[in-house]
Amino acid sequence: MTISIPQLEEARRALEAPLFADLAGDCGVSFEFFPPKTPKMEDALWETVRALEPLSPRFVSVTYGAGGSTRERTHATVARIARETTMPAAAHLTCVEATKAEIDQVAQEYWAAGVRHIVALRGDPPTAGAKFVAHPDGYANAAALVEGLKRLHPFEISVAAYPECHPDSAHQAADLDNLRAKLDAGATRAITQFFFTPEAFFRFRDAAAAAGISADIVPGILPVSNVAQVRKFAGLCGAAIPDWMDRLFEGLDDHPGARALVAATIAAEMCRKLYAGGVRDFHFYTLNRAELSYAICHLLGLRPGAKVAAVAA
Repeated sequence: MTISIPQLEEARRALEAPLFADLAGDCGVSFEFFPPKTPKMEDALWETVRALEPLSPRFVSVTYGAGGSTRERTHATVARIARETTMPAAAHLTCVEATKAEIDQVAQEYWAAGVRHIVALRGDPPTAGAKFVAHPDGYANAAALVEGLKRLHPFEISVAAYPECHPDSAHQAADLDNLRAKLDAGATRAITQFFFTPEAFFRFRDAAAAAGISADIVPGILPVSNVAQVRKFAGLCGAAIPDWMDRLFEGLDDHPGARALVAATIAAEMCRKLYAGGVRDFHFYTLNRAELSYAICHLLGLRPGAKVAAVAA
C-alpha cells in the first residue's frame, strides 16, 4: 500500500496521542438493520433507529431475506424509515428465487415509496451450504440486477465487496472481476463484508486499485457481541476470525456487559487504524442494536447534530 505523508503523520499521531484524542469527526457513516419479526423486535429496532438518527448517517439500509422471505417486512421498515426519519433509507434486493418481473415489481414499489437507494446483491440460497442457482427467468447475478435496476429508474446503488474473497469465487482476481462488472453496470459504491483486521481491508483496497477499480469501497464493520453467531456469519461469507479474538472473548459468556465492552474496544481499535490509513467512511452492521455502533462513532469524533463531512458518491 502506498502511504502518503499525511497518512504517516496521522499514523504517528495515532500511536503517540491518546488513541481517539480530538478526532475531527470528519467520517461519513451508514447503518444496516434487519426487518423485525415480532412487535417486541420492532420496538427494539425503532429504539435503535432513534438512537442512531442524531449521528446524521449518510443512509441506513434494511436487509432482505433469502428468497424474498422478508419482502413485506423489509418494505414496511424501509418505507417507515423514509417516512418518519431524516435518514435516507436504502433497501436490500437480491436475485434469489425470483423472476425479473417479480424483482422489478419490488423495485417499482420502492421507487413509489420514495426510496432512491438500493443495495443490490446476488443473495444467498435459502438452504445454507447450497450453491446459488439463478432462477430461469431471473437475474443471473448482482451485475445483471444492477443493470436491470438502472433500466427502471436512476437508483443510487450499493453492491457488496469481499476483502477475503467470496466463497464462490475461485480466486481474488475473479472476485475483483465480478466487483468491476457490478460497478460498470451502474453501481455507485461497494460496501465490504465484515472483516476483523485492518490489513484485510487495506490489502483488498490496494488490489482493487491495481485492478483499475476507482469507485468508493466502504468498510463494513461488525461489532462482535456474540462470537458463536459471528462465527456462523463468517463461515457463510469467507471472513476469517483471528485466534486472538477468540481468546479475548474467553470467559465472558455469562458477562454480557463486559462482552459488549470488549466488542466495542476491538471494533473501535480497528476503525481507528482504518482511519489512520485514510478511511473516512464506515458502514456498521448493527444487528438492530445501537450501543456498540454509537460508541464507536463517538470515539471517531461524531457527535449528535454535527454536520458530517460531505463524501462524493
